[in-house]
Amino acid sequence: MRRTVSRSLTGLLVALLLLSAQRAVAEDTPVNINTASAAELATLKGIGPAKAQAIVDHREKNGQFKSVDDLKLVRGIGDKMLEQLRSHVTVNGGAAGSAPNPATASGSRH
Repeated sequence: MRRTVSRSLTGLLVALLLLSAQRAVAEDTPVNINTASAAELATLKGIGPAKAQAIVDHREKNGQFKSVDDLKLVRGIGDKMLEQLRSHVTVNGGAAGSAPNPATASGSRH
């Protein structure tokens, strides 16, 4: 019985340390709002599970964010929250970073 309790406590401590480490990483590395999961978004200060899911839902319904400012289109995110998040989020990388190039290239052909 003691071993079971000890293992459970050890598992809990490891989980708490991992969660703490995720928050530390989120604070140092901008989170890509076009690729992040709701769980990743929820690591941002001021973003709880419901708001994180609202960001993902908005992205799935309307497509990728073109700029960080587009977060204001998500219900519950206003100017104050956007300014708090601005240095912690990005839309760069992956498809979001390359999306403008094909449009520019096709526009220059005409």
